[in-house]
Amino acid sequence: MKNIFLTALAALALTTSCKKNDDTAAVPTMQLSGSLSAANEVPAVTVASSATGTVTGTFTPSTKVVNYVVTYSGLTGPVSGAHFHFGDAKHRTGTPTLGFPAGTNAPASGSFSGSATMTAQQADSLLAGRIYANLHTDKNPTGEIRANMTAK
Repeated sequence: MKNIFLTALAALALTTSCKKNDDTAAVPTMQLSGSLSAANEVPAVTVASSATGTVTGTFTPSTKVVNYVVTYSGLTGPVSGAHFHFGDAKHRTGTPTLGFPAGTNAPASGSFSGSATMTAQQADSLLAGRIYANLHTDKNPTGEIRANMTAK
C-alpha cells in the first residue's frame, strides 16, 4: 500500500512540475491610425498646403509586422519621399526610420500600401506614441503632411 501511495505521489509531482507556466497572453493585432495634415508638420510647411490624408493599418506586437495603407490628396506636387519617423505627438521631429518605398514618386493624390517588420526600438516607439508618418514634396522637402501614429 505504501508503494502505491508513493508512486501516486511521485506521479502527481511529476505532472504538476511539467505544467507549462505561461501566464502571459499574446497581444492581438492592433489597429494603426493617423490623420495626415499640413498643420501637423514641424517645422511648418514652406509652401501652403491644404493636402489631407490618412494612414491606417495593423501592427502585430508578437511579430513586429506593420501593414499600412496611406491615402492622401491635394499635395503641391508628386511625393518625393514618404516615411515613418521617430518623433513624438508634441510635434518634435526625428529621423526617418522606416521608408514607404511605394510612396516615392507617387502622384499628388492617391494611395499606396506596404508592410515591414519593425525593429524592437521601432515597435517600442510606435507603442509609446513616438512614431509619425509624413509625405515630402519638392515644394515642401522637410514634409508636407504629417500624421502622429497610434496603435490600439
